[in-house]
This record gives sequence, C-alpha cells and structure tokens, in this order.
Amino acid sequence: MDGLKGIKVIEVTKAVGAPMASRLLADWGADVIKIDHEADFVRKRRDKYVGSRGIVTNINYVLQNISCNKRGITLDLSKDAGREIMYKLIEKADVFMSNLLPRQLEKFKLEYKALCPLNPKLIYACFTGFGRKGPDKNAPAYGTVIDARSGLLHVLQVPGTAPVQMPLAHSDFTTALALAYGIMMALFIRERTGVGQEVDVSLFDTGVWTLAGDIGGALVTGQDRRGVERKDSTTPTMCHYQTKDGRWLYLMVVPQTERYWPIFCKIIDREDLLQDPRFESPEKRVENHLALFNILEEVILTKTLDEWRLILNKSGLPWAPVQTLPEVINDPQARANDFFVPLDHPTYGRMEILANPVKLSKTQATVRPAPEFSEHTDEVLMELGYTREDIAKLREQAVIV
Repeated sequence: MDGLKGIKVIEVTKAVGAPMASRLLADWGADVIKIDHEADFVRKRRDKYVGSRGIVTNINYVLQNISCNKRGITLDLSKDAGREIMYKLIEKADVFMSNLLPRQLEKFKLEYKALCPLNPKLIYACFTGFGRKGPDKNAPAYGTVIDARSGLLHVLQVPGTAPVQMPLAHSDFTTALALAYGIMMALFIRERTGVGQEVDVSLFDTGVWTLAGDIGGALVTGQDRRGVERKDSTTPTMCHYQTKDGRWLYLMVVPQTERYWPIFCKIIDREDLLQDPRFESPEKRVENHLALFNILEEVILTKTLDEWRLILNKSGLPWAPVQTLPEVINDPQARANDFFVPLDHPTYGRMEILANPVKLSKTQATVRPAPEFSEHTDEVLMELGYTREDIAKLREQAVIV
C-alpha cells in the first residue's frame, strides 16, 4: 500500500470516469484529495442510490467503488479565497486531475498555464469527453453518449433492431484505466527528467481506440463493418447459442480450427460432421455456414447449461456461459483471483467493492471507505497551515462547508 506513498493528487472531478482513475492511484498509497461538491450526481444520491437496470439499494455503491481510499474536502472555486487554497494545494502536489470542461477550467483559473508557474513539476491530467481541441471541446459528454459516437453501439447492433443498452459507465471505466496509465507514464518520465507535463485523455478517443479491431479496417479501406444476425455469421463455431433451460453460452472454436474441429464434433456427439463434405475444411464450413449454424443451434438446445458446462469444461475448448451479475460475483475464478475486496464501512457495515484490476506480487493495494462529504476539509487545511480560527472564518464565508 506504500507503492505511491508521497505522491499527492488533487482531484477536481465529477461523475464517474475521472474519479475512478484517481482511485486506481489511491489504491497504491497516493494521497488523493478530492474537491467535493454536493451537486455531483454520484454524491447527491448518497441517501438512496438507484443503480442501472433495476439494482436498487440504499448503499451508494458507485461512490464507494470510485472514491475509496481518498480524502475529501469542499472548496468553492468561484471565490478568490477558494482559489487561494487550491493554489496552495497545487504547490505541494504531484498531480492535478480534472474532468471539467475547458471553459470551466478557464473560469476557475485552473488551466495549465495558470498552475504550471506554481509548480513546474506538476503532472496536469485532463479527462474530457471529446478532447481539448476541436468544435466539440466544450460539449457535454457521458459514457453512454460516447458509446454511440465512437461506433460501439453500431458494431453491436443487430440489423433491423434498435441499438443495445450499454452497461452503466462502461466507457468511463475504460477511460479511467487510460488516464491512470497516462499519469503513471508522466510520473515515470518526470522521475527521469525532472519535468512535469500535461496528460490528455478523452472518452471519445479511448472509445474509438477500444474498437481498434474494427476501426483499423475502416482506416485502411474506408468501409463500414458489416452487421449480421447470428445465423448469418460465417463462423458458426464462434457464436452464442441457447440451451435447453433457456440460458445462453458462447462458443469460440475458431483459433486452431483444424485442431479443435474434430474435438468439438466428438464432444457434441456429432462425429458424422467430420465426414460431411459440406464441413470438411474451414473454407467449406464458411461456405456452408448457415447449414452448420442450424445444426449447432439444434444440438445446443438438447442440453441444459449445466450439462454443457460439464462437457465443455472437460473438452478444453474455449467457451463461456453468459453469466448473470450474481453468477459473476460468485464465479470461483473471480474469487480465486481476488476480483473483489471486503470493505468495512462506518454506515453500511461489511460490504465488498471491486478490487484494483492490477495485482502486484509485493505491494498490497489499500482499501478504505470513500470520504463522507467534507470529511477531511479541516484536516487538509491545517496541513496547509490554516488555524482553526481561519477555518471557521472560511466556513462563515461559504468558501468551505
């Protein structure tokens, strides 16, 4: 937990993605000070958080997952006294992180050109929706908006149907990993050169990057990805199928196809397919993919998911059940590899949150509850040299809460 001890991060963020990026640093011991605001919708729902797709609970689990291990203070950055405190924090900071729009950074005098003279070694990390340049640099953006614009909803769309509903903050969390990586790169370079710099990560850029397998093709051909229904896929052995009990599984019997194809035919009890001239080679199976799809669809429907689980697990073939969320959090493989970590919360009691996805062999990640609103304001200000009388006056002036 002391891996990043001594690294101080000042975070002026809202929503989900950027706070998750700083949480990834806080896990390893960085002192992350979050400038909190009651208007932040994640914090605002602290009394009763209603999650995506009907998960309803009084536990603000999103806040705990994105802001654990941090210290939280309040600061009105529209006031001169608030900015004065911010500048004192910056002077002692290693990283300033924000997902405010460019116009908001300008309004609060938090642009790089304003902060760099205070601390030339500062790593200035910006998490934006569409990037810091271009016509949409000040446009509001959330992960679901980027899912549409990046092409993700398009490549997932089945012809003739509406685009799918994406999971809560999917693009935000991907971009959080990118920003944490960028900050660590900048810190590493600063360690070698002594020079701070800006780190620029956007939801849009990361969203496009995660589609490299499809966007790469569009870049060299100018063509769109051809959307197909399940039955029209030219690789029926790389497809999802429904089981006898109404569950679904996903087959991935495509890599090393000549090695896997005979094994696959044997375990589904259809060795006759090996002698069928329609399927005697990979090229033939592509040519006759609809016939093969219909056969496999009928075969998979003959057994339950648990029955197929036993058969497919013994076979060594790549496959996966389409799991529910309760199944995921109880997955023995996830548990064996510490995907989740226990958290003792002063209000909620014993609970679990997602662990850091990076595991180090000799350095343990930290886990502490997300800060209560303004929990560490006095503590942080006293570290800056403010007296209790100073703090009381700042509270009277509504600079802090």
